[in-house]
Amino acid sequence: MKYFLIFFFLTSLFGCHSADTTREIPSGLSHSSQKLIKVGVFNGDGAGAVSVIETIEALKIDQEIEAFPISAAEIVSGKLNEIDVIIFPGGSGSKQLNNLGYAGQNKVKEFVRNGKGIIGICAGAYMLCNTPTYPSLKLAHVKHLDRAHYNRGRGLIEFKLNKEGLKIFPEFKNKPQFIQYYDGPIMEALEQQPDFHPLAVYVTDIHPNEGTPAGLTPGKLFMYYQQVGKGRIFAIGGHAESTPGIRWMIPRMVRIVSGKKLISYDKKWIAPERNHQPILFDKNLIKTEKRLWWKLLKANEKEKLAAMDSLYELRSRPAVRWNIGLLRDSSAIIRAHAANLLKKSEYTHALNDLKAAVKMETRTQTKDTLIEVIEFFEK
Repeated sequence: MKYFLIFFFLTSLFGCHSADTTREIPSGLSHSSQKLIKVGVFNGDGAGAVSVIETIEALKIDQEIEAFPISAAEIVSGKLNEIDVIIFPGGSGSKQLNNLGYAGQNKVKEFVRNGKGIIGICAGAYMLCNTPTYPSLKLAHVKHLDRAHYNRGRGLIEFKLNKEGLKIFPEFKNKPQFIQYYDGPIMEALEQQPDFHPLAVYVTDIHPNEGTPAGLTPGKLFMYYQQVGKGRIFAIGGHAESTPGIRWMIPRMVRIVSGKKLISYDKKWIAPERNHQPILFDKNLIKTEKRLWWKLLKANEKEKLAAMDSLYELRSRPAVRWNIGLLRDSSAIIRAHAANLLKKSEYTHALNDLKAAVKMETRTQTKDTLIEVIEFFEK
């Protein structure tokens, strides 16, 4: 994988450089010469299994990051001493907190205050909040709003980076800013603090689930980073690791909280323009998604192909994984199309399934397609 250096370190400030412009990276970021950044992705109770997988896969974009699951038992046993960053993924924030227990929570707080990094994604962002009456790690200068309607819904939503956010993620300049969302926190800063850096706000009015009030999300805090003691935390309300074209945001966040130099990634992963409008799964769209799912099991080849394409156009998050099973369909055309959709969805976790499909494939043209997708993922 090719890397193109776009940032360098100058005393206490990183500078961001591209071919025709110079941007500044927020101050307060130190630099370490350590080459390998070790990242633990929490996989205890409350951490969504799919979120853990997709987060680790996104981190593989950066060849200087070594990522692996880490459990609550490993945390209390001292495993945090061996890593630079811990990520709390999507799932249930309160259940992850419960699984850590009192001892695990204290270990995590000590970890960041002594100079390491924490990233909270969706449920993990809930955990970092300091919301009155809501159990959390209480590390951030933020609270989350409308606890009564935390299950707001899911879909593809729009966010907007501010100037500081664009310094960290300059690949979004003059590009659409959309991301997968699933009941993420709607956040608000508690008070102005010099060590707190808001980076983005929600644009989409998210209320597809019945009973969820309209008008709350636009303009509310979506993403931030903050100094905590000697370390840093970073939180985001959506799932970049599950959004083709912007999965590289996750390793970039790791570099921010670990104080490493920021680098650009292989251009094949950088494509914010793939998404250009919000898609919210209200009850009607959920019914459509389910109807299309059944077509994958019992429709004829033509209908099945149409259903696969419709699910992709809807940016159905679970449908990406349904394509893995379709690599083993009776139709060679379906098998090849499933492989191509996995490629478009950047679902690198399907690599072993693609390799198994190559071994079973008897049709030369379909085998060539499978090999092409494998090579795309592995280069």
